[in-house]
Amino acid sequence: MKKNKKTSRYSGIGGQAVLEGIMMKNQDKYAVAVRKPSGDIAVELGNFRGTWDDSRVEKIPFVRGVFSFIDSLVLGMKSLNYSASFYEDEDEGEEETGFDRFLNKISGGHAEGILSGITTVISVAIALGLFIVLPYFITSFFEGYIRNQSLISIIEGLLRILIFVIYILLISLLKDIRRLFQYHGAEHKCINCIEKGRPLTVHNVMRSSRFHKRCGTSFIFFVLLVSIVLFFFIRVDSLLLKVVLRILLMPVVAGISYEFIRLAGRHDNFLVRIISAPGLWIQRITTKEPDEQMAEVAIKAVEAVFDWKKYLYDEFGYEITDEWLEAEKAEGTHE
Repeated sequence: MKKNKKTSRYSGIGGQAVLEGIMMKNQDKYAVAVRKPSGDIAVELGNFRGTWDDSRVEKIPFVRGVFSFIDSLVLGMKSLNYSASFYEDEDEGEEETGFDRFLNKISGGHAEGILSGITTVISVAIALGLFIVLPYFITSFFEGYIRNQSLISIIEGLLRILIFVIYILLISLLKDIRRLFQYHGAEHKCINCIEKGRPLTVHNVMRSSRFHKRCGTSFIFFVLLVSIVLFFFIRVDSLLLKVVLRILLMPVVAGISYEFIRLAGRHDNFLVRIISAPGLWIQRITTKEPDEQMAEVAIKAVEAVFDWKKYLYDEFGYEITDEWLEAEKAEGTHE
């Protein structure tokens, strides 16, 4: 029964698709729900404080975005490793390699964490090379034909977006990536279901939108757009210095992009809808319609870190009872 007319839709939860599962985070708590090969759902619950302990940093615009981006990479890799552990195709009797023993010895048994960190660094380096450095070098071939540096900068930015879109389209053809994109869709559907004031049932999740303005895909697209503006003002002659400046400016780009995505997630007006449109369009590639089993996994992840019944009561005035949930489930079954 509706108690008030409050229309706030911001829940504060966010997540990420992992291998056959979903990671959901709410404040300092996170949960990773994974559909195991047996069909059961495993849920790991933990705390993640992030790269800063001082909450005042989180209140500093632009600076907080840099730390938030780093935290997303660290927690995302940790969640991926957990989900992958259920699908490792290794013999039980396989012995530990010499390299593993060496890493464990020098790190005090933290070899897995070191390897995860190395993987994250390599992934970031590849992304910088593919989406930042490569477009610049391709565009530099046009400098002999186009003397207008402003136009060159715009072409570089458009080329960066084109490479990103082509990359997403190509990996979406892979079967495993397509399933990852389906779980990505299930993550968005869960959050949209809650933020639209609907009880979190499989029926309601499946009929919710798979697009969300606070998506990481939208963040990346903001990064690409903001980089066009910032790199537009780089006016140096040295080829090496141009590349170095582009890389050094990425934290600034990430900080500005975070503020855009934060604004889009907390407000809904004409301007926000305009700046969110490109990212939502890209989500047509990076999210796919999930099946009901994927929705079940996503719900498990949400319920482990978020009291959605209390949220619906506080924000929308709905008091959820077990009888109402049973009726909702029955309605979904008959449809």
